[in-house]
Amino acid sequence: MKYIHTQTPPSDEVRAPASPPKDQLFGNCWGCRLLSGGGLLLAGGYVFQAARRVTRQGGPASMGTVAQIVFAACLASWGVVLIVDPVGKAGRKA
Repeated sequence: MKYIHTQTPPSDEVRAPASPPKDQLFGNCWGCRLLSGGGLLLAGGYVFQAARRVTRQGGPASMGTVAQIVFAACLASWGVVLIVDPVGKAGRKA
């Protein structure tokens, strides 16, 4: 009597699921870039308005107010960079 081996031998190679490259934070997800970039733009606008409120009330423009305005500009520019994604476009080849 011959026994027929019905089970397949285990594979020598086990593959992990493919993941996006680690150098791209948001990959090609347009919605993720738009949501996070828009949030940063709104946060920059909020910080800027808080700094402008002090100067509109006649207060002096102190170093803290100037730092708030610079921080607001940094947040807004970071949001624009996330939305536009110039590094991802430069790396693509047509």
